[in-house]
Amino acid sequence: MRMLVRSALVVGLSLLAAACGRKGPLIYPDLLVPAAPAAVTAQQSGSAVKLLFALPDKDLAGRPVKGVAGVKISRRVVEVDQKEVCRSCMTDFRLFRTLYLNHMPTDTQRFGNRLVTLDSDVSAGNIYSYSIVPFTLDGLDGASSLIAAVRVAAPFPAPVLKAESFPTEVKLRISSQTLKSGRILGYNLYRSPVGGVRSYQPLNREPLNGSEYVDAVLTRGTGYRYSARTLIMSESGDVAESAESEEAEGTLKDDE
Repeated sequence: MRMLVRSALVVGLSLLAAACGRKGPLIYPDLLVPAAPAAVTAQQSGSAVKLLFALPDKDLAGRPVKGVAGVKISRRVVEVDQKEVCRSCMTDFRLFRTLYLNHMPTDTQRFGNRLVTLDSDVSAGNIYSYSIVPFTLDGLDGASSLIAAVRVAAPFPAPVLKAESFPTEVKLRISSQTLKSGRILGYNLYRSPVGGVRSYQPLNREPLNGSEYVDAVLTRGTGYRYSARTLIMSESGDVAESAESEEAEGTLKDDE
């Protein structure tokens, strides 16, 4: 009888261990929230700040995350005459903007898992720092991103842009005005259909170093509007976009 009881106990413990093994390691509830947004950058663009970041696709346990509803953006402003502050402290941050992915404002655009939003409420001379926290449909906050900061200066002058249309391409020519300070790193070129929403994402992946650009990936019968910004490294080492050029329009011409 004792042998039967002992055998049943051994079998029961074996089944329990096997069942636990199939479930995998225990995951704490704190790890089931979205990970922090990645690739967070803040860059001056004309007289505004352009904030870019990537939405998380995993939770803190490293598993695919679902149900990210939006992000909360907090901002800290250090004024010109303010004493040095703790750069890693969060005490001076204030909630600046809540973005819902299903209803984003006009100054925010999404490109895949990347978001670009503009902060136009900035003043030259101040330092603006941003921290981003994702939240779920259930109202759970995820991890906070690394802090991205930018010192805003008076906007650099806009370049001059001209467009010339041909049957198979549109050729664009960019020229810069003389800078009083800083060094030109290249240009960012923007394109959108005539009548469409102006894109916050440059047409070029890397800064354009030359003064000419040929755009051949176009749809015949569609008009396009272009604008350009100069990328400038200031004397402090910050990289900023200049003010935006006047728009130039182009379209594929019919064969003559």
